[in-house]
Amino acid sequence: MPVPWKQHIVSDPEILRGKPRIKGTRIPVGLVLGYLAAGKSSPDILAEFPDLTGEQIAACLDYARELAEFEAVI
Repeated sequence: MPVPWKQHIVSDPEILRGKPRIKGTRIPVGLVLGYLAAGKSSPDILAEFPDLTGEQIAACLDYARELAEFEAVI
């Protein structure tokens, strides 16, 4: 079941120039997704960023899934 990413991911133009980030941190979603794309596991990421939770990592994946499903009308 997908994690509701809107509970964990925010964007504020005053922080990280508006890049999506994990709520309550300055950790960009793109960084987490990059680690996952490089083959890092959730436990690897949690070891490097102890302030994150597994649910927040799953929220990053759900955020990416939703972006991938976006349909542009041309």
